[in-house]
Amino acid sequence: MANFPKDRFDDLPEDLTRVGAHRGPRKRGRGWIGFAWALLATGVLIVGGLFGISRILDIDLGLPFIPVAEPTPTPTPTPTPTMAPITDPATIDPARATNITVLNGTAIVGLETSVGGALAAAGWPVGAMATTSSPDVEETYVYYTNPIDEDVARGVAVALGVGGIRLVEPGSISSAPITVVLGADYQASVAG
Repeated sequence: MANFPKDRFDDLPEDLTRVGAHRGPRKRGRGWIGFAWALLATGVLIVGGLFGISRILDIDLGLPFIPVAEPTPTPTPTPTPTMAPITDPATIDPARATNITVLNGTAIVGLETSVGGALAAAGWPVGAMATTSSPDVEETYVYYTNPIDEDVARGVAVALGVGGIRLVEPGSISSAPITVVLGADYQASVAG
């Protein structure tokens, strides 16, 4: 057997009671720390699961530590007051400077001229008459840019016998305060 030189690791103290290379005696109470961590993890998982179930299924589990979202009350729509239509264009105040543009949104050539001429003959203040950029407009609408002109817009819709009215931003359809866009439903009402 070879004779090796001795170093400091060859002499171990007699009071060291290690078993194996790195094991020392177990300290008392170390098992409770692992149990506490397991208990904490279990509690977090349970609370997280209950919170998830209450949110996903939208049910109240009655747990005081999980906040319950109060249902948002659905607002009741308030009816918008509507103005009575002006059926006689002679009653329109001239100071309002009301001007009506008639646009043809159908494939019928000259429909804007015939409708605009009929409205002008009835006394409505018709200004410009033209076609829209696309001839496939489905519904006839009377667009108005100022809420004060709602009564005139309603009167024009009544005079046409078809269509509805819509309030739009100034300049979005035309520069006129009231714009009639003739659609396929107007074409069908004239043919029928």
